[in-house]
Amino acid sequence: MTSEFTPKKKRRTLTRRAILGAMGIGVLGAAGYAGGGEIPGRPGHTDRNPVATENAETGDRRWRPDARGVATSTDAHGEIQGYASLTSVERGETIDFHVSTSGAEQYRISIYRLGHYQGAGARLMTTSPPLAGSARQIPDCDPETGSVGCEWPVSWTLGVPRSWTSGTYIAVFDTVSGRRGYTPFVVRELDRAADLLVVLPFTTYQGYNLWPVIGRSGKSFYNGHNPDGTLGGHKNRAFTVCFRRPYQDAGLPVWFEMDQNFVHWAEGNGYDATYASSVDLHAGRVDPSRYKAIVFPGHDEYWTTPMRSALEDALAAGTHVAFLGANNVYWHTRVEPDSNGVAHGHVTCYKEAPDPYAGDEGTTVKFRDLPGMAEQALIGVMYNGLPHRPEPLVVKGARHWFWSGTGLKNGDKIPAMVAIEADGVDGASPNPSGAQRTLLSASPYKHRGAHKRVQNTSLVEYDSGTMVFVAGTFFWPLALYKEGQINEHVRRATTNLLGRMIGPPA
Repeated sequence: MTSEFTPKKKRRTLTRRAILGAMGIGVLGAAGYAGGGEIPGRPGHTDRNPVATENAETGDRRWRPDARGVATSTDAHGEIQGYASLTSVERGETIDFHVSTSGAEQYRISIYRLGHYQGAGARLMTTSPPLAGSARQIPDCDPETGSVGCEWPVSWTLGVPRSWTSGTYIAVFDTVSGRRGYTPFVVRELDRAADLLVVLPFTTYQGYNLWPVIGRSGKSFYNGHNPDGTLGGHKNRAFTVCFRRPYQDAGLPVWFEMDQNFVHWAEGNGYDATYASSVDLHAGRVDPSRYKAIVFPGHDEYWTTPMRSALEDALAAGTHVAFLGANNVYWHTRVEPDSNGVAHGHVTCYKEAPDPYAGDEGTTVKFRDLPGMAEQALIGVMYNGLPHRPEPLVVKGARHWFWSGTGLKNGDKIPAMVAIEADGVDGASPNPSGAQRTLLSASPYKHRGAHKRVQNTSLVEYDSGTMVFVAGTFFWPLALYKEGQINEHVRRATTNLLGRMIGPPA
């Protein structure tokens, strides 16, 4: 892709929902309307929202890591840890779970679907029978690539009922002695047209996964272990990471809470969504034209060429895109078969090191280091630093519809919003072609405590009308739902954004 990419204009048919929303009439408030039929002009779309129906079911708080009587597992002791055979599974298909316990002990696997559920946050979908646990071998890392892949047998196979609603699911592993581990996966329903497609960043989850942190073996794209067992830095990192292993310690990936809090908030507000993993995007399972918008709610750093092509296809189809984090579409990676020949089993990223296996997709460096591929040229801003501490998000463009109803003025500050990583405009990089970019914040911060930078929240509007939003900070999705970090200004602005992209929720 070059900076001259311009999405093709897509002709849209107004749905009954959009028309009612424009009139100020809620879908459920339309008198005498029974619902359930296909919407004219949108084949495969119906006005029945399965996410809203699902969230009317009774929730269950026992999934939480802080549930009474539960202590989460650690790599050091490996009380109970496991991994799924797939990042996502279609309804009607099966998914395997591979589990290790520190000794001979019974355990169960409970499957929860994350959502709102009247504030419970999840619903218990099914539970395995009692299973016999035993300790499984902790593998050494591959001496060439640093990859760590387990060969644990299948502990339990879940047949996903066709009646289940697409969503973010977690498998909860509980021993009889009260120790707990987790692993997430997605249940797909990609043949259903929906307003939103929510994509979870499993390639990035695995890039940050340091399992097992036990003084040997464990490697991520950032760290590895020294010969003396201490944790080393960049020189010790892996070049390839494997999906065939647990996530470290309790089993919830690094920054999974970004995705989790968006899911709680969005489903609590009735948005019609279906879900996929970044591997689905890579594998070509996603048809962007089925959705009004695609949302990347979490930290989405590691992308492949096919993933980026899918993003370009979405914009060309007139599908809006929202990134609610920062440092998006940053490292160019490859998703490849693992050592057992399992498709999409490995993620490879050599970064600054020579890439001995670069093929048609090119070397695995930053996208901005590939000709014509700087991420700013496509999404409007790009990663520019690590805030030393949380800083306020400083409002810009306060008269824009994005900030409508917040009461904010230019220069107003939303406290402690710019954190962990930040995006901004890079003057040396190309801007989106055939588009207008509006900066919605201009927030000074210090990169690593010394160098001054400016964070920008950005909205790109292509000539076709297609929009790309980038929050430019990790704390945006947390401000939607996380206790102690909820910000009503952020909630209202996000509602405004999705209202423009898809219309009001049911």
